Amino acid sequence: MVRRHELTDQAWAVLEPLLAPPRMGRPVRDRRQVLNGILWKLSTGAAWRDLPERYGPWKTVYERFRRWSADGTWDRLLAHVQQHSDAVGAVDWTVVSVDSTTVRAHQHAAGARKRGRTGRARRSAAPAAD
Repeated sequence: MVRRHELTDQAWAVLEPLLAPPRMGRPVRDRRQVLNGILWKLSTGAAWRDLPERYGPWKTVYERFRRWSADGTWDRLLAHVQQHSDAVGAVDWTVVSVDSTTVRAHQHAAGARKRGRTGRARRSAAPAAD
């Protein structure tokens, strides 16, 4: 049974050949189980420590996520899925759009430099008008 946020057999068949084969040494956790754990975490937005036990130890899943981020595995998976989906006509390019929303941030949130040693703007010495 495939649960929400998990790969179907068809999706796994496309992705499995792109993942590096297990290394020699101690036994590794099932790659599909780990990938499903990563997808669950990214889909739900939960903390790594809240990963359900069915995906294995959260630390293992997190470390695999970091390793795959560093070695370019995610980039290869995305490129392959995009090419595969386009080749089979699964992407309707007439409805693909990019959101051009602008979000304005206050200067302090945007990383503006602080003035003075205390970080406060200095006030002028001019007397207040009555």
